[in-house]
Amino acid sequence: MFWQTSRFNIDLSQPQVMGIVNVTPDSFSDGGRHDTTATALAHCEQLLKDGAHLLDIGGESTRPGAPPVGLEDELARVLPVVKGAVKLGVPVSVDTYKPEVMRAVLDAGADIINDVWALRRGDGVSAVAAHPHCGVCLMHMHLEPQTMQVAPMSGDVVAQVRHFLRERVQTLQAAGVARERIALDVGIGFGKTVAQNFALLAAQTELLEEAMPWLVGWSRKSSLGAVTGRSVPGERVAASVAAALLAVDRGAHIVRVHDVRETVDALKVWAAVRG
Repeated sequence: MFWQTSRFNIDLSQPQVMGIVNVTPDSFSDGGRHDTTATALAHCEQLLKDGAHLLDIGGESTRPGAPPVGLEDELARVLPVVKGAVKLGVPVSVDTYKPEVMRAVLDAGADIINDVWALRRGDGVSAVAAHPHCGVCLMHMHLEPQTMQVAPMSGDVVAQVRHFLRERVQTLQAAGVARERIALDVGIGFGKTVAQNFALLAAQTELLEEAMPWLVGWSRKSSLGAVTGRSVPGERVAASVAAALLAVDRGAHIVRVHDVRETVDALKVWAAVRG
């Protein structure tokens, strides 16, 4: 299986590790650590040294309760970093839901749009469809960041997530976006209870019946803190690596992580066992 993106046709025969680059002052785990262009690009380079295959750059926190960021502020945060990151020789993803940001970063050479809203805001579908080759990741989110954990989902989470993602794929295909450009993300932590998040992991092979690239993001999430008793996100590294390994073992193609080196090492052991 391959994932078509702007500059790269990504081979998914081996697990891909996507390193997180938050150019934000308020992300739940590393807010304020890489919020200048220089520190963000240095972090990009370190993630690649640690073994990352892709980079995911974001200028607006989507943690529960996070306030929205204005268009000009987001562009000022991410655009200079994207322009530097595209020179590093790996696929560059941008985590945004604003069509204006999508167009700007694609014009700057970004390869992938990673949208927690699954292109449901504004004319995001048109922004992606207008580009001939860019990749896109569609994520399931219940409600919105400000309210998603106030009133989490109810009912059969697996069936609802599957139905939502199928509908979004159909919408993109109808707009002319080829299936090989699309990856899917169940949205761990986005409007779901702890039990529902783990139900999605337990049922992941069932969801993977949709023969498409799957991206999973468990890194340092609060559900891991709930089962380990680790209230500080930075203390959830071991749990994050375990969740990433379980996700890959259940068929995930890309894992989006903060702790690249540790995840890469764990996946090397996993690969050695598989021979």
